[in-house]
Amino acid sequence: QVQLVESGGGSVQAGGSLRLSCAASRYISSRYSMGWFRQAPGKEREGVASIDSDGRKSYEDSVKGRFTISRDNAKNTLYLQMNSLKPEDTAMYYCAADLIYGLDRPPYEYNHWGQGTQVTVSS
Repeated sequence: QVQLVESGGGSVQAGGSLRLSCAASRYISSRYSMGWFRQAPGKEREGVASIDSDGRKSYEDSVKGRFTISRDNAKNTLYLQMNSLKPEDTAMYYCAADLIYGLDRPPYEYNHWGQGTQVTVSS
């Protein structure tokens, strides 16, 4: 069983930056697709960014040009660099991983999840 632990969340003002990390408890093959999701109170969990086994990346429209997803397979860690943060980015952020192919996979296809890290952006 793969355990994922997110860190790096916090409270920032609009326009600020945060870097989220997601560390895996054991080696994760580069064949795993990984993604960042977020969930705001009263809303469904939505995909933010994903990276597949080929290193291709995809972003939700509202974060394009502001967020960057990356992975360091040697460190078994996934990252999300978030710049130019907006109040609407406020949510709990989760990372996920699984042996699935492709980008923008829905949450139910991922079996491995972290506990989440809170991001709060004030105006």
